[in-house]
Amino acid sequence: MHMIYPPRCLNCGEMVESDFGLCGPCWRDTPFIGGVVCDLCGTPLPGGEIGEIAHCDDCLAIARPWTRGRAALVYDGTGRRLVLALKHDDRHEIVQPAARWMVQAARPILDPDSVIAPVPLHWTRLLQRRFNQSALLARAISRETGLPHCPDLLRRMKRTEVLDGKGRDQRFAALSATIKVPWTRAELIRNRAVLLVDDVMTSGATLAACADACLAAGATQVCVIVMARVAKRP
Repeated sequence: MHMIYPPRCLNCGEMVESDFGLCGPCWRDTPFIGGVVCDLCGTPLPGGEIGEIAHCDDCLAIARPWTRGRAALVYDGTGRRLVLALKHDDRHEIVQPAARWMVQAARPILDPDSVIAPVPLHWTRLLQRRFNQSALLARAISRETGLPHCPDLLRRMKRTEVLDGKGRDQRFAALSATIKVPWTRAELIRNRAVLLVDDVMTSGATLAACADACLAAGATQVCVIVMARVAKRP
């Protein structure tokens, strides 16, 4: 098969040794998150010692309804290009490696009793886009970890305006009480932990709305994992 369809770098398209990989230069340029990170959102932090519990300025200023969180990449450079390629260019081959990177980042926060759930799209937006990238990532993470997942655990009750370019307060206001756990799914998470999956975290407003809905439905705790975190430049 490789003679007909040789494996190519997910980012630049150069030939690589194996499927679903990055070439050497793109791997070096991809902003993987490591070292000391915020325990609530996964953003990289300067200084400190690996393993210590630390929080970024945003998470100190904003009450997060979830317990812990991680991100695989910084939403910049190659990380941003990979997210946008998955989200807007139907590059589904990015899902598998992205899920592996996300699982690696989430190892310290994985609960063996967790139910994995994606951040939902409103049905009208799902019809337009034809797929929910967060649901694809959640399914792949479920396969990687062996944890159960529920693709329709959460439902957007109304279509919100596009949040790109909105400030933090505008994002939280737009998403307030817009996401629910249907009563037909509530029993799946009652007295269990939930791992929420999304492609990008900016302000955290969408994840907060999802976490609030899960806790209201009886979840014991919520953790979050995203493919990329928008981080402030130093």
